[in-house]
Formats: sequence, structure tokens, C-alpha cells
Amino acid sequence: MKKYCFIVNPLSGGKDKKSILKAISRLSFPHETVFTERPGHATQIAQSTDADIVVAVGGDGTVSEVARGLIGTDKALGIIPCGSGDGLAFHLGISRNPKKALQVLQKGITATMDHGLVDDRPFFCTMGVGLDAEVAWQFGKAGKRGLWTYISLAWRIWRHFTPETYTIDVDGEKLVTPAVFVTTGNANQWGNKARICSLSSVEDGLLDLTIVKPFHTWEIPVLAIKLLTGYAHTSHRTQMLRGKRITIQRPLMGPAHYDGDPCMKGTEITVEIVPAALRVVIPEGKKI
Repeated sequence: MKKYCFIVNPLSGGKDKKSILKAISRLSFPHETVFTERPGHATQIAQSTDADIVVAVGGDGTVSEVARGLIGTDKALGIIPCGSGDGLAFHLGISRNPKKALQVLQKGITATMDHGLVDDRPFFCTMGVGLDAEVAWQFGKAGKRGLWTYISLAWRIWRHFTPETYTIDVDGEKLVTPAVFVTTGNANQWGNKARICSLSSVEDGLLDLTIVKPFHTWEIPVLAIKLLTGYAHTSHRTQMLRGKRITIQRPLMGPAHYDGDPCMKGTEITVEIVPAALRVVIPEGKKI
């Protein structure tokens, strides 16, 4: 019988996890529950456990930490999403309802997925620069989580935002373009079903690049609808490219984000795909 290790981030999403922990405690199969105590702790736990299925109980940051500890091993990643965005969980078809997420762990199948790589740092959902990275940077310092905090920050930053001009190389093909943001996707979304890389697959051995060109404020509702319905690729403000190696150059260093986790990066960023590097538990019949 398979053994499960549930790695719980008690702070993710600012959400009470009592109901999730109660549901886990009722499980009849072999399992252990471990709480993270500091950044990077989830990776260490994932590396050291002898469990067959290692379950991230948290948001995209927790999922990313756990996944980093499982790359190249026979252990599989499971997810019980309870973060602010839960982008990878949404891409994989895993519900935020704890009971449904637990059902996936028990009745789902194990698939193999790719991950992205920047400066030896893996990411599993999206990596980006521009407006979304600036918002992620400010969101990380806000002290208050949740979708509405993110939206209010995005609106405030947008009102004073100046797009940069990027030089982008995708597998040797170059273009120069102004952009509000440039997002490289392994999975299809930022989170909360906002599918910025709407055609992405995590098992095709390719990265999807979405360039969002400068747009007017009055266009935001239409763009938002396209993001939330999976049709971002149909907007005349977006340009989408696909490749295995992408280099992004910009005039100044500034924020970037990996799976929503912000950091400061320089003027040149190279992103690569690492195919079939991680085992993950997904709903049966789900195309990823």
C-alpha cells in the first residue's frame, strides 16, 4: 500500500486549514502530516521522506517547494490547493474542495510533467516579467493575502505603469517589442483560472510565451474575460510563441516571478524546459 506524506504550509493563502487537517486525519491509508516552519523547509521534507506520494497542502509557493524536492525521483507530487492563486492545481484539474482533492489522491493516476528552469531554479507553472511581476513583488510585501488584495494592487500599479521594450529570442528567432508583461508558461495560468498561456501543456516538452502588448485601460474588461475563459490567445493584444529555450532582454533590472514568488532579476533572463522531470497525481482522464 502506498504511503503518503502531507506537507502543510500553515500560512498559505491566509486560510484556516482545520477542515483540511481533519479530513486528512480520517484517512485510512498510511500517511504522515508535517508542517513547514520556514522558507525552503517543504523542499527538505520532500527530499527526506520515504513516502510514495508527497502532498503539498498550500498554494503555488508550497507546491513549487515540494515539487523541487521531488524532481528526478520516483516519488509523485500530490496537491491539496489552498493558496491565493493555486495555478498549477487549476491547470491539472484539482479542485479547491478538500474532499474532491483527496479523492484525486486516492483514485487519480500518476502522470509525468515538465518544468521550466531559470538560473538553475525550477518553476512549474509560470515565470514572468513586467506588470504581473511588479504586482507580485508588491503583493509579497502587502502583509495581506487574497484575490482582492492582488486586484487592488494591480489597479494601483497599472495607473502609473510604463511598458518596457523587450528583445526576445525563442529557439534562435528574435523579435523586439514593447510589452506590458511577458509570461513564460509551463502550465497555462497565473492562478485563479486566469489562463495567460491558454494553450500550454505540461507534458509537451515546450514552453509557451505570451507577450501582452500595450493596451488601453478601457480594454481591461475584455482582456480579463479572455483570460478567465481561456481565450487569451485570441486577443489582438497578445502574441504567443512556443519553444524550448527563451531569452528575454530588457533595459533595466527589476522584479520577476516564478510561480507567483517574486524576486529581483537582471536585464537578461534565459528560460529552458526540462521535459518529463516530475511525477504528479492528476484526475483520471484529465489532459494536461
